[in-house]
Amino acid sequence: MEKTFQLEIMTPEKQFFKGQAEGLIMPALDGEYGVQPGHEPIVTALEPGTVRYCVKGQWDDVIVGQGFAEVMPDYAILLVSTAERPGEIDKARAERAKAHAEECLRQKQSVQEYHRSKAALARAMARLKAAAK
Repeated sequence: MEKTFQLEIMTPEKQFFKGQAEGLIMPALDGEYGVQPGHEPIVTALEPGTVRYCVKGQWDDVIVGQGFAEVMPDYAILLVSTAERPGEIDKARAERAKAHAEECLRQKQSVQEYHRSKAALARAMARLKAAAK
């Protein structure tokens, strides 16, 4: 059995990561989802949060926005709205985004604006959680 699988993390702007990985943990809708080489095929939606992947025995974190993941026995592709390393996070900016999203949620707004504000709040919270580590 193969000990690695091809992992690709893509955003609309760039290819964030491409390489062989030994393991993957991602934030799915119903909780964290772990992937190892030879995994059963799945497609799942991803929540904003921390993706962890193992390369050569070293675990790396990446903060992602909403997206989707396709997992096959020999590869995994994550298509996410945003991806950044914890060290790249501007904590003050994330705090401002959180406050703005919370204020928007308190105001009466359309269903579309409500869901957009909820997504913005989830992104800000994931970024702040990663920045606190």
